[in-house]
Amino acid sequence: MIDLFHLEKLGGKMNSQYPIMLHLKERKAVVIGGGNVAENKVRGLLDCGAHIKVVSPEITVGLAELHKSAEINWFPKIFSPEDLEGAFLVFAATNNREVNQLVGHYASSEQLVLIADDPVNSDFQLPATVRRGHLCLAVSTGGASPVLAKKIRDHLADEYDERYEAYLDFLFQARQQIIKEIKDPAAKKKLLAALAEGEFLNSTSRDEDFEKLYQQYR
Repeated sequence: MIDLFHLEKLGGKMNSQYPIMLHLKERKAVVIGGGNVAENKVRGLLDCGAHIKVVSPEITVGLAELHKSAEINWFPKIFSPEDLEGAFLVFAATNNREVNQLVGHYASSEQLVLIADDPVNSDFQLPATVRRGHLCLAVSTGGASPVLAKKIRDHLADEYDERYEAYLDFLFQARQQIIKEIKDPAAKKKLLAALAEGEFLNSTSRDEDFEKLYQQYR
């Protein structure tokens, strides 16, 4: 039988989500837990340049290697409230639900907390993502079905393949040039729109094609 009270609570929480992209470079993140779930969170944080503190009596081989190479700080101990001091993001990712709840309890109202086994009482959820350089596609079901989110993510990964990494690098550089040098707003808008067309994605001579187009609006 479906627990209607829980379903209503879940829906109310998830409908209030506000999707954003956070800049985490040099921000402090604390991960409580040392298993595979914790390692997954840590690797995602490392890609964003966060300063990471892991608190757990034991950790995976992968996390141990990251600690050995000084990419993370590991504190081999059980969780205590002071472990959360100074953290911007907090991840409760142990295999003990009571410990995870304690982490959420002791986190301050100014900290964003993810409780791995309790999405309803978490401040945020991590979407399933596809990264192609500057391009980041994120899919979330609000905790309703991570499996479906990953299925949609895989579909997007097939459609937005590795071609987009170089394409986005090109778009980034071209946009900077257009914004800096093209003063007419209408011309600027037309140029930016033209760059997003399919022929530039599949072109084998993007720079030359861009230069020809660019000269028409100078």
